[in-house]
Amino acid sequence: MLKPTVFLARQHAAFFAILVGACAPYPQRVNEAPVLVNGDRVPTADGATAAGAVAAERGAQRSTADSIHALAVSGCAPAICSAVARGEIALGMNEAQVYAATRSTPEAWVVRHSGADAVMVPATRSAAPSDRSGELVMVQLASGRSAVVSRRGPQGITVVSRPQEMGAAAQSKAAADALMREGDELVAANDLDGALNRYDRASVLDPEAADPQYKAARLLDLQLRPQEALMRYQRFLLSLEIERIQAQGDANAKLAEAIALAQQRIVVLEKQVR
Repeated sequence: MLKPTVFLARQHAAFFAILVGACAPYPQRVNEAPVLVNGDRVPTADGATAAGAVAAERGAQRSTADSIHALAVSGCAPAICSAVARGEIALGMNEAQVYAATRSTPEAWVVRHSGADAVMVPATRSAAPSDRSGELVMVQLASGRSAVVSRRGPQGITVVSRPQEMGAAAQSKAAADALMREGDELVAANDLDGALNRYDRASVLDPEAADPQYKAARLLDLQLRPQEALMRYQRFLLSLEIERIQAQGDANAKLAEAIALAQQRIVVLEKQVR
């Protein structure tokens, strides 16, 4: 049995606890806007760091490209400066001018130097530098100046090592010549439709050339398509300087034979299409 003094002490302690609880203030609520709502994602520090790194890298690349361009056009010959401005590699460019003409930086290339000579190839095929004439495969520098330029095109790789081979017109003619060779091979394989397709494409790429017109005319004539054959024979004759060719005599006997045949077939076909 508890002593009276202990019992009274416990009763006073319990009464005091109840009294304190009754007097405590009610909890207060504060209406604040939520930091996040359903569906929100907390941005990671890694993502922000990566975005900042990409932005910094792009800024550095732009700065490098600007510096290269300034170096490339500093004191360059008018023809070289013009080629850089239009984005096309010209023979005689130095390494910085090649970068400027292709709008690229050294990181896009693998360059192997051998004294004053160098060979430049794309660092990766998937992101190969290009100029306005096509994708670059290789640029070879002799004594610090571009001497051979290789590009990849629809008909394969073309190699340019002479000034007259540069430019879009020269590239088109080279592609047309490749198509003509394909057409001749298809004729030999008796694929006349395929050959006609190649001759047609070659005539588009090199509209002043007479050979595609004549060969297309012959195939159309064989396929009994007189209207189209007539047009092609006429185009063939218009493409030629007939008087000059005839004056050269035997030196162009084969071409003179083609001219005579075309003239004869025009007379026959004109009667058929009337």
